[in-house]
Amino acid sequence: ICFVVTKSFLLTCCLPIFLMGMRYYFSRKVILHYLDCALHTDMSDIEQYYMKPPGSCFWVAVLDGNVVGIVAARGNEEDNTVELRRMSVDSNYRGKGIAKALGRKVLEFAVLNNYSSVVLGTTAVKMAAHKLYESLGFKHVGVVEHYALPGMTRSLLERMFFQVRYHRYRLQLREE
Repeated sequence: ICFVVTKSFLLTCCLPIFLMGMRYYFSRKVILHYLDCALHTDMSDIEQYYMKPPGSCFWVAVLDGNVVGIVAARGNEEDNTVELRRMSVDSNYRGKGIAKALGRKVLEFAVLNNYSSVVLGTTAVKMAAHKLYESLGFKHVGVVEHYALPGMTRSLLERMFFQVRYHRYRLQLREE
């Protein structure tokens, strides 16, 4: 269509490169803003946000003296759920069962603290993350299209070149 409209072979060849560049730029911009927001909110004071409140906790996976993964749990007394948050494993250590061990730690914590269910939300694109949650027993309960990450401006260009799906999962531990 570009060639028919412009009659320019050069412009037709450059357009996909330009579009991919814009996609990369806005994806990087949004992710960096999201990380900046995380580092200035709960991750700036892990003790205050995850260790002091009752029903919350934070775990670190260490291998050979190096931090290789993290996960947090944040309790919600109103609906007796605990939210699995901030699960992350260093890319050099993925596929070694670390994320599964961290996930199980949160599940154990939930059972010990008498929560009725564990919930989580993720914007993960990789299917491996979704398979991990399902292997831990979580059920996919919904998806929010065009989700806005903290730090997103929702500008027209950002919406054109970067869209996020937010998947929600739930693991029922016992009936309330």
